[in-house]
Amino acid sequence: MHSTPEETESFLLRFLPQVRTVDVEIAIFPAFTSLDRAGRLLRSSEIRLGAQDVYFETKGAFTGAVSPGMVAACGCRYVLVGHSERRHVFGEDDSVVRRKLDAVIDAGLDPVLCVGETIGERRNGRTFPVLETQLTAGLRTLALDLLSRIVIAYEPVWAIGTGETATPDQAEDASVWIRGWIGDTFGAAAAERLRILYGGSVKPDNARPLLKLPNVDGALVGGASLDPEGFAAIVAAGAA
Repeated sequence: MHSTPEETESFLLRFLPQVRTVDVEIAIFPAFTSLDRAGRLLRSSEIRLGAQDVYFETKGAFTGAVSPGMVAACGCRYVLVGHSERRHVFGEDDSVVRRKLDAVIDAGLDPVLCVGETIGERRNGRTFPVLETQLTAGLRTLALDLLSRIVIAYEPVWAIGTGETATPDQAEDASVWIRGWIGDTFGAAAAERLRILYGGSVKPDNARPLLKLPNVDGALVGGASLDPEGFAAIVAAGAA
């Protein structure tokens, strides 16, 4: 919950010149009120636009909710689904996450499905069972041909906004497990194609070792993305 439309425009005007020649896919996820402004500014850019959340209904008496079609009309390609703050601050359970994922796909958008464990779950050795529960609820009955539309973001809850970051070994182990689950469920080819992001206190000074991991294909950047120079440095680390 950052940045007015004017602040978002100022951010983009500073950020875009720094990443014009960087050969990686970049997506930004502004607040709802900034999506239309950002979409207009990005029309001639290769940078993708995404929404931080949506509701699973297309229209109706749902005061305050925003539909997938509304964010698509602003130019969005991606939507975050099941972000840890939606799960743990707003109480969205796995069934709600799945309904949102289906609604995003039905609207022609690509979901970024977020999964991850709390610190208590990690300390109790429950990281992989938690990931299995979240992935099963989110993807188990999904048609194979739709899986290519899904990006998975591993975001350990204990590393989000805390200054704590998963070690490269922890990030790789979780990503390997996720890719293995996809392989067991959808086949080896689907697992190989899957893009897995790591999210959790990614900063310019730790981005490169995380992004060089064999099974980490990108980063879901939180607070560090609010600074255009810092975010550009993370993007550069992904291309290095």
